[in-house]
Amino acid sequence: MTTQLRPGRVSPMRTVPANIPRPEYVGKKFPRTGEPDVKTPEIIERMRVAGRIAAQAMAEVAKHIEPGVTTDELDRIGHEFMLDHGAYPSTLGYRGFPKSLCTSLNEVICHGIPDDTVVRDGDIINIDITAFKDGVHGDTDATYLVGDVDEESRLLVDRTREALTRAIKAVRPGRRLNVIGRVIESYAKRFGYGVVRDFTGHGIGTTFHSGLIVPHYDDANASTVIEPGMTFTIEPMLTLGTIEYEIWPDKWTVVTKDRKRTAQFEHTLLVTDDGAEILTLP
Repeated sequence: MTTQLRPGRVSPMRTVPANIPRPEYVGKKFPRTGEPDVKTPEIIERMRVAGRIAAQAMAEVAKHIEPGVTTDELDRIGHEFMLDHGAYPSTLGYRGFPKSLCTSLNEVICHGIPDDTVVRDGDIINIDITAFKDGVHGDTDATYLVGDVDEESRLLVDRTREALTRAIKAVRPGRRLNVIGRVIESYAKRFGYGVVRDFTGHGIGTTFHSGLIVPHYDDANASTVIEPGMTFTIEPMLTLGTIEYEIWPDKWTVVTKDRKRTAQFEHTLLVTDDGAEILTLP
């Protein structure tokens, strides 16, 4: 499948009222990293709130996904929802990212910048949105079908969602972190999909990315033992072709080298005594 996606015009950064607290990295080149993998009950409770706002913002954006909308308009909707709920959109100003969410169309693996690109009938689009509220982050994304989508793309989206579901079910205290990637990779291989390796899930909490890495393939180096109270994201990216990629001159937009389509789903999770609680549900 060939697409002709090109960079569009990016509008000015949206403003955030002064009364909404910013993450520490806004206005800086590099964010703070490093925090305990296991969170306190008080941080966990705040993460439930941030995660819920992110999920609700996602649901609001999704209502407006249709042929003819621009990705910049979707960004505006997500941005305003966050502000209305007293949250800061975590991506805005993160390492200089200029928008309040990521919009990744068709062959864009991740980190697409909203611009004046018009969403078309037959597209698939991933929305990645994170809320910062009361000092913690909640991070989620999902891929949506736009109008009449071909069967191959529809199946890719359905199966990527299923890969995430299976990975979440595999989370158990005492298991090593690479069980997550093992489950995703074994499922994706049944359909001949590529499993993106260089972009991963991550620890999250008072930092956007804590330093904990959650691979989506079976990586023997991901030997951290899963413990109750840990919080991290799982966000598999599956492709119809190669997992090789190129990055646009904007230094953010990652596209498959063969320009075949790719899908992604993500939740922020809390490890419980017997599994995982999804923190990014509306």
